[in-house]
Amino acid sequence: MSGVVGDSRSKPAKVADALRDAIDAGEYPEGKLPTVRELAAQFGYASQTIRDGLAILVSEERIASAGNRGYFVAAPDSKGGPRRKTGPSDEIKEMRLQIQELTERVAALEARADSGGA
Repeated sequence: MSGVVGDSRSKPAKVADALRDAIDAGEYPEGKLPTVRELAAQFGYASQTIRDGLAILVSEERIASAGNRGYFVAAPDSKGGPRRKTGPSDEIKEMRLQIQELTERVAALEARADSGGA
């Protein structure tokens, strides 16, 4: 998987792009990525370059670091896409949306019950 001649992207960006594509293609169904050492051998890059590429994916919340246990694919969001939360305010917004959806469902069920249906 080493770089293509004329490719101006940095090595960490190439690592991140290749791993992002592999994650999107479902190549890590168990969620565990190969070790830094294994990825370094696979890409032919230094371990620090691999860690820098992994850091890009961590910052995008595509993967999570579990310290000495390695890196894992982050759980997708409720729509099946990668998680893209930036903090507590995004979590609160998501909870509000979920509450609103549930409130609307309850209101529809109550209206149907009041009208003699179901």
